[in-house]
Amino acid sequence: MNSDIEKLRKKINEIDRKLIELLAERRKISKEVVVAKKESGKPIRDQQREMELLSKIISIGKEHNLDSHFVTKIFYEIIDDSVRLQQKYLQDYKPETGSGILRVAIQGIEGSYSYLATTQFFAHNEEELIFLYKETFDEVVNAVEKGEADYAVLPIENTTSGGINEVYDLLLHTTLSIVGEEKFQVKHCLIGTQDATISKLKKIFTHYQGASQCSKFLASLPNCEISFYTDTAMSARKIVEENNPAYGAIASEEAANLFNVKILKRNIANQSENYTRFLVCARKPKEVDPRIPAKTSLVMATSHTPGSLANAIAVFQKYNVNMTKLESRPILGNPWEEMFYLDFEGNPADPVIRQLLDELGKHTRFLKILGTYPSKDIVKTKLDYFKTGNTVIENNEVTGTAKIDEDKKQPKPEVKRSYKLASRDYKPEDTIIKVGDIEIGGDNFIVIAGPCSVESHDQIFACANEAKEHGAQILRGGCFKPRTSPYSFQGLGFEGLELLEAAGKTYGLPVITEVLAPDQVEAVARQADILQIGARNMQNFSLLKAVGRCHRPVMLKRGMMSSLDELLNAAEYILSQGNRQVILCERGIRTFETATRNTLDLSAIPILKELTHLPIIVDPSHAIGQRDKVVPLAKAAKVVGAHGIMVEFHPEPEKALSDPDQALRFDQFEEMMRDLRKL
Repeated sequence: MNSDIEKLRKKINEIDRKLIELLAERRKISKEVVVAKKESGKPIRDQQREMELLSKIISIGKEHNLDSHFVTKIFYEIIDDSVRLQQKYLQDYKPETGSGILRVAIQGIEGSYSYLATTQFFAHNEEELIFLYKETFDEVVNAVEKGEADYAVLPIENTTSGGINEVYDLLLHTTLSIVGEEKFQVKHCLIGTQDATISKLKKIFTHYQGASQCSKFLASLPNCEISFYTDTAMSARKIVEENNPAYGAIASEEAANLFNVKILKRNIANQSENYTRFLVCARKPKEVDPRIPAKTSLVMATSHTPGSLANAIAVFQKYNVNMTKLESRPILGNPWEEMFYLDFEGNPADPVIRQLLDELGKHTRFLKILGTYPSKDIVKTKLDYFKTGNTVIENNEVTGTAKIDEDKKQPKPEVKRSYKLASRDYKPEDTIIKVGDIEIGGDNFIVIAGPCSVESHDQIFACANEAKEHGAQILRGGCFKPRTSPYSFQGLGFEGLELLEAAGKTYGLPVITEVLAPDQVEAVARQADILQIGARNMQNFSLLKAVGRCHRPVMLKRGMMSSLDELLNAAEYILSQGNRQVILCERGIRTFETATRNTLDLSAIPILKELTHLPIIVDPSHAIGQRDKVVPLAKAAKVVGAHGIMVEFHPEPEKALSDPDQALRFDQFEEMMRDLRKL
């Protein structure tokens, strides 16, 4: 009897060997197919052929008494492997250096879930995989930004515990782009030393996400202390180091095997289908081959008005594009306002998606594309057609975007301008920027007022009181001063910014101040409500990009010798980085006339209002440079259609440390405000 069983087992082993050889042969042919497809430009999948093949093998299976479910299950796995193989070929993940080494930064150590997901994602790469183990997500991102690693792999969400807020916040501020995703099934185990039992445990080490995902099991161990650790695999290493049978950990089976510890209980997560989604990020975005189903991730902020989010979301319905994720995070410094992280199916290389993004931008005040990457989900071939709503989607279309009406397929003709997002052609209606309760743009006229420089506590508080008492809506004050002479007062810096912020909060006024360098932007944006780009920096492109990545409104001053076209292109730099809250400022230009400091170009206001939807502010103080002539120009700015003015005043102008000749006295400011109200 035993000999017969052994013979049968040998036959099964031989069949299994042949199956493996046949699968390897099929994969080899799949590689040859994708090479041919790349050269010919043919689609990766021919789902009509897949349907015919599926029907055929089901029929063959029935002839051999194999049920259709069993056959199709095997078929789906084979097709899935073939499609992923072909996609990996078209969407390679090579090291930037061109070497044979692929450097990947992760949070954690060998055996962690980040390690396992990374290994799974790069399984088809031929390069040697080198890990850079980091303690925090910040360090992971910094490693790639500095060029120490080619890719960062970051967990973003879990099917049990939800989104990982630290990573969402990092995505907003990093310059990295998402270039891939991986979904890894998390199988948590309770592990201990060789002498441990569940009843002996007094303390369990785990990452806080692991504790959240296994909360029901942990609740069944009321006598155990939960000690949070930075990583699941580190938790496993910790109990090895302690060698205490009263200590356990939550980690993967792979980590348990790696550290040679005992598995006390498997599958302890609240949900059996427990998956973590990881994002793969690189310094530069990667174009996704149009034949590969793609996803795009973005972050946006809408205006804080009723229906603003609904209007933005409706754009996806209009273009019949599926959103797969919508997550909100608070905006730091703006209480009760939210940023929204959104994933959708589609590739900006598709004209429909480009049109969608253009329209979405009109409903947002901040919009940043985080990356476009191949979708991890592969649509399974079915034997029939199916309908979604009123739209028929055929199985031989795997584009990530459903069919839409023919008139929507074609993007609207674009007017050829060097700037796009700033133009009226892109957005016909006026942009209105809200700063607290203040609206800038549209039919509104606002006054920004304050000293040229913040000089002292008493000075800025006196100016804030004057501004509030006489109707100015926003308090200005220079903290970092770019001066023609290196010996002139350069401002109080962050000390002045703290005084400006305190004065604004005391009198209920938003504050605006100038930022001079990219490395100042994040810190200044934490305290100032509006960032100002001075005339000298209008074409400081690295600074424009930096303020474009923040969520604060930006007032961009026209350069002293710049055309309107150059001003709008400078605004485009900010807008193209995601920040849609740009205010233009006409502050006078240099001409051959020397009677005044500059020549205020009031003709620019109606011209700009035709060319752009952005609000326009006039700065008569810098334009004229003489206090007794500021008021007439301020009134003229309102008459000609500006959305507001910015003027300087000082308690004692003659003692001002910056531009004393152009600062209004308090009584002049009060007179100007009375005259403006009469217009």
